[in-house]
Amino acid sequence: MKTLDVDVLVVGGGPAGTTAATLLARRGHRVLLLEKSRHPRFHIGESLLPMNLPILERLGVLDQVKAIGTFKPGAEFPVDDVNFNTFRFERAIDAQFGYAYQVKREEFDQLLFAHAKANGVDAREMVKVDRIGFGGDGRPNEAFATDADGNALRVRMRYLVDASGRDTLLGAQLKLKQKNTLHQSAAIFSHFTGVTRRDGDDAGNITVQRFSHGWMWLIPLRGDVMSIGAVCFPDYLKTRRGDNEAFLMRTLESEPSAWNRMENAERVAPVHVTGNYSYTCTRMTGPGWVMVGDAYAFVDPVFSSGVYLGMNSAEQAADVVDGALRDVSREKALQAAMVGRLKRGLKHFQWFIYRFNTPVMRHLFNNPRNVWQVEQAVISMLAGDVFDNRKVLRRLRIFRAIYALTALQLAPQAFRGWLNRRRQVGVDVSGDTLQPGNP
Repeated sequence: MKTLDVDVLVVGGGPAGTTAATLLARRGHRVLLLEKSRHPRFHIGESLLPMNLPILERLGVLDQVKAIGTFKPGAEFPVDDVNFNTFRFERAIDAQFGYAYQVKREEFDQLLFAHAKANGVDAREMVKVDRIGFGGDGRPNEAFATDADGNALRVRMRYLVDASGRDTLLGAQLKLKQKNTLHQSAAIFSHFTGVTRRDGDDAGNITVQRFSHGWMWLIPLRGDVMSIGAVCFPDYLKTRRGDNEAFLMRTLESEPSAWNRMENAERVAPVHVTGNYSYTCTRMTGPGWVMVGDAYAFVDPVFSSGVYLGMNSAEQAADVVDGALRDVSREKALQAAMVGRLKRGLKHFQWFIYRFNTPVMRHLFNNPRNVWQVEQAVISMLAGDVFDNRKVLRRLRIFRAIYALTALQLAPQAFRGWLNRRRQVGVDVSGDTLQPGNP
């Protein structure tokens, strides 16, 4: 068994792992990054947020992402078969960037992985971490991994960053991963060409289309490719019979505003199904370790928050790890600050996501009003600005009050929506073609 000694082991070569690894290597630490697959590899989550761009700028890859991305000035929410409301990011409160990009994740992730290598990270593919070993002091001190040829690798490290995504390496080993008790959904999706796009700059906007059993996304990518999928209530996905493609097409056909754009569509990728995927780990940090991105929690992709939350938490984790390695007495305080900040921001996304498909939220998104800059605050939330901007956070609290008053006015519909959402939590979906082993 070959043994490596490093300062930091980062498990997972996606956006969160590569961000943490790059920043820690820049600060002079010996960093080993292990990715179980080989880039480029398919991944969902192609829509970035404006708040991603400052992170990409700090990493030094913004121009490279621009070169592979599709310009995304906003997000549109259809009202009916022909009308839709577009929320443009340039209207966000204190917008740093008034736009974002859509990217093919296989290209985006490969770019970030190569950039980590260029910054001094020992980045290796096709190496799967099987188990973490802990010392008598409760800190992780070794990892046992296997490469594609079956060769064993032992890594001795001073700190561990778990960026293993939905595998949740530590979450599984320490039994921290728990099914979300407030929200569940499942998804079916693929890539198409020939799908009609909007005119002008709006051609790059993401479309978020509600339907009776969930919501759909249409994400324009380079090369006339459109990522299209439906995030469904689990009980609806359980009704699929026959092949997955037929079920996806029937689902899209149920909404004319989406289906009318697919007259000349041709599928160019497999149809994937992923089952119940909303979960949270009971802890984000511990002595000598920290989780980032999906390794800690995943809720729902409705506001395209996954990549941003992963990279944002990776930046925070780099500060924690660097500080703890230099002065272990600071570790608890650094970890507590990270956990508090990230949970606070995640709760704002969760609040919207849990209610997104309710009649109340549909009414408010269909009839936006900028009273006290509340609409602009919602756009800021869509842009990812939910952590530190107090002007945004104050107005989001006002939006919650408006939501509550509207729910009283729409009480019967609001109650039925709440009841349906609660019912979905107990429904399990099997046949996951993307991520086996979901909780």
